[in-house]
This record gives sequence, C-alpha cells and structure tokens, in this order.
Amino acid sequence: MKQIIDQSQKRGKADFIIQHAQIADVFNLRWRQGDVVVAEGKIVAISEPGEFEAEEIIDAHGKYIVPGFIDAHIHIESSMVVPKQFNRIVLPHGVTTVVTDPHEIANVAGKAGLRFMLQDIEDVEMDIYYMLPSSVPGTSFENAGAVLTAKDLEEFVQHKSVLGLAEVMDFPAVLNGEKEMLAKLMLAQENGMVIDGHCAGLTSAQIRGYRAAGITTDHECVTAEEALDRVEQGMYVLIREGSAAKNLKAILPAVTMANSRRFAFCTDDKHLDELMEQGSINYAVALAISEGMDPLLAIQLATINAAECYRLVNKGAVATGYDADFIIIDDLKTMKARAVWKNGRKVAESGEMLSPIPEKSTVERSILQSMHLTKLTIEDLRLRFKGNRANVIKIVPNQLITKRIEVEVDVENGQFVPSIEKDLLKLAVVERHHHVGTKAVAIVQGIGIQSGAVATTISHDSHNAIAVGTNDEDMLIALNALQEIEGGLVVVNDGEVIASFSLPIAGLMTDIPAEQAKQKLKKLHEGLHTIHPTLDYHLFLTLSFLALPVIPDIKLTDTGLFDVKKFRHIPVEILQSDQSH
Repeated sequence: MKQIIDQSQKRGKADFIIQHAQIADVFNLRWRQGDVVVAEGKIVAISEPGEFEAEEIIDAHGKYIVPGFIDAHIHIESSMVVPKQFNRIVLPHGVTTVVTDPHEIANVAGKAGLRFMLQDIEDVEMDIYYMLPSSVPGTSFENAGAVLTAKDLEEFVQHKSVLGLAEVMDFPAVLNGEKEMLAKLMLAQENGMVIDGHCAGLTSAQIRGYRAAGITTDHECVTAEEALDRVEQGMYVLIREGSAAKNLKAILPAVTMANSRRFAFCTDDKHLDELMEQGSINYAVALAISEGMDPLLAIQLATINAAECYRLVNKGAVATGYDADFIIIDDLKTMKARAVWKNGRKVAESGEMLSPIPEKSTVERSILQSMHLTKLTIEDLRLRFKGNRANVIKIVPNQLITKRIEVEVDVENGQFVPSIEKDLLKLAVVERHHHVGTKAVAIVQGIGIQSGAVATTISHDSHNAIAVGTNDEDMLIALNALQEIEGGLVVVNDGEVIASFSLPIAGLMTDIPAEQAKQKLKKLHEGLHTIHPTLDYHLFLTLSFLALPVIPDIKLTDTGLFDVKKFRHIPVEILQSDQSH
C-alpha cells in the first residue's frame, strides 16, 4: 500500500503509462483525455501528459480505454470447457471478470464438483468468482446426481473466490419458507453475501417475497415490463444475451438515465464456438450500442454496475485506486479489444492470449465416470395413447421459455408416431446418475429435424440424458452412444452415429484446448445440418433447457411432463375427462 501511495504522489517511477488515450469515465459518463498511470497492478493516477515517470511508455494514439468487462452471471460449464480454458477464450475479448454459478457440475458431482471448479482457477489470469449453488437439485420433481444442503455449503463460504448464493430457482421453497431453503438464505445473509434470484414467470407479489428473503438480482426477465418491476422493487436486472436466451433487445427500452445503475449484462449460458467468435459481454455492449444506447452507458452497465452489484469494490472503472483491468478499443461500434490488461499486466493482444496453453486439469475419477444409464430398449421409448390428443411442449426460438399447447397427434396401434410434416417429435429424458431407472417420454414441437435423432447429457439442471428424434431406433442409438463416450453430444441418422463430442468431465466439459474443442463442435454442427438442413437456432442449447422445470411453461424431467406454472406433473395424453374438466 505504501508503494502505491508513493507512486500516486510521484515518489518513484510507475510500472507503465498509457499516453494519449480517451478514457471512459463510468461515473460521470464522459470521455477523459489523459494518461493512465499503473503501478503494482493498480491504477495510481489519471494524469496530464508528462506529469509522471514510468519504466515503460505506451502510446494509445487517441484510442479508447475502457474498464475490463464483467459478466454478471454465467455457467462456465455451458462453454463445455474447464475454467482454465474458458479463461483463454473470453479474456482476449476484454472480459476480465466473471461471476459464475457452478450448479451444473454440482448437480452431477456435488461437493467434488465444486472443489474441482475452485481448484481449476488457481493459475488463471482473469478473475473468476463463484456463487454457491442454492438449488441442487433444482426441484424435488427430478433425480439429480447430488444433493447440496446448507451444511454442505458451509465449507465453501470463506473461500476467497466465493461471493454469495447462486440463483434461487425453487420459488415455492422460498415463498413457503421451507426449512432447508431458509437455512441457505440465512447462511448467505449471516456471512454478508449477495443472493442471486431466478424469477422466471414470477408475479410482482412473488417478487416481493423474493425481496423479503434478501434476494437482489434477476437474470430471467424477458420483457421491459418485467425488468421495471424488478427495479422498482430494488433488484438489479442482469440483461441476458447468450446462445439460447437472447433478451437484450426486448429489455433495453426499460433502461433510462434515471435507473441505469440497476442494470448489468450477463450471458448465463453461451457455447464455446460463439464465445470464441463473438466473445460475451463485449458482444452485448456492441449490440446495445447498435440498438441506440449511448456507448458510455453501455460500458457502464458492463463494468461498474456489475462490480457494485457484487461488491467488487476495486473493479469496474479506469480510476485511481482501482485494479488495472482495462482494454484498448479501436472502434466503439464493434467493441473489439486491441489489447487487454489484467492487474497491470498485458495478457492478450489482437484476440490472442500472450501466455502458453496450461497443462491439463486434474479431475477426480468419480467426475470422469458419471454416466450410469440403465440398459434401455425400444419399449422404454414407446408413448402409448388411448386417444389422439396431447399436451405438447412448443419451443420458443432464442428463448428458454416454452409454451404448452394441445394438439391432435398421429397414433398407430395405440402408440404416438412422430410427424416430420407437423414437426411433432418424440422427446425423452432418462436418469443417468445412480441407476435409478426413471425415464419419461413426451412430445415437442419446433425442433425441426427432418430425420434421425440427437442426444446430450447437458440437460439443465439435473443433467440427465435427453434425446429428441424422428424415430425410436435412432433415439435409442443416440442414448446408448452417450454412455459409450461418458457423456457429451451425439447426432444419429439412419442407424449410425454421424457426429459426437465427448464431454467426460461430469458429462458437461472437456479439458482439451479450446481450439481443438471448437473443431469438434464444428463437426457436430455439420452433423446437425445433415438432419436439419435449414437449422437457424442453437438446437443443442435449446434441447438442454427442455428438462428445466423452473422456467415456464412446460418441461420434461426424468419423472414426467411438468407444468411449471402449476408446479406439478401433468399427463402427456389429454383424455376426454380431462378436456371436459
């Protein structure tokens, strides 16, 4: 501290100075002209030219310096690579800090999964902070790989990288004041931690209950009206722009100069290929600017707002006393980072990391062997009908929400028959953690594949095996292939596996270098286009959310079709008595 104070008072040379820069002032929303003076990993001054001396002088040539971007809510597992590889993907895009919820791996591997995620960030350049999973499993209506109680979370509370309690998804448990949920909420409050919300489809009165519980954020808004309701009740709204859920354009009209400090950006879930090509928060900032938001305001949402939301007191601004996390930008429209500094060290330039590829991650055997599917037969995939009317899951493109629709379906010999013409396909979820043997079959509309089947072990949040297909035979082959590759993603056509991507770490991630993983994902997408030539949305990510029973309206878990609004199971077939009722 003495050295930093001395440097700020010109007693000795700084480490380096960036001259001739236009500096984003996120407090006053203006551009400052001046030099950025850095020492000991901190910004010690924003000065007039020539006022300070330094070991190195860098000329910004009038370009823009903005704080490092902060992703306020992400699941690293959705990138399909481990944290140390994720670090190398997003840091070159100017994202220097992320707040992540590891509930994906926790739902598979419990405390061992959390320990792995904390261990894997020990040598990364960027700041990766964790929120402790609040809902493992997400609800009591499905079988996950683990259960995490408040007692289980206690050992992680004091970890330097833990900030709070992650998205609280089980809203009935909160609003009914269930004992175990209260224990988790109190654990967070007693340790002065932030509590994230998950308020998909909740009414204003239910939001009131979340606020009474001390929950402060929500990333599930899909309309401007929902966002304003959250802000009025004192929450931060995390505007989500990921691979499957793209909510930024719809929410942006809610942001004004009066309330902007209550908004930040997040991705929630974004796949590897899109992260490598687009980045994450830099992409959201550029999109907001293209939609008419003032660049400085968009930068403010992506930096100081997120930092203050999560009480990261030394991050989010290019100002004296803040961590030297910043980027040089050539063009405010694209937000493409020319160079990135983290803690006063240049870590990336022209989209490339400056450090060597790290060694492979060390992973426990139990996490690497998480596939325990019960032996399946064609009979397990049959969907029997007495009539021909069904509750069907209808997907909404680029959204996580679904719609429940009632449809007349094709039935032959008392069994549902998928229809490519009507885009009514078969969906199956099979428990894969403990040989429990539970499985459920339903009908989905909107997937659009023309032949074959796809399957994956990425099915939020319990991550059982999920498959969708045009016929039972290909679905069975796809599910069995998941067991063979220890989890991942599979595409099948005409009885053959035409593409697959093994994700042996909990069936969610690989530890191979990101570029290699991207090439495998590219081949997987080529396989998808074989069975869906006009594919124009993220099929696997959309499929992965069809098993999440906390986002409206209707989902499928390993225990059956689930009505999220009624928070109970419903039958696939609508019998005459149900219709009259």
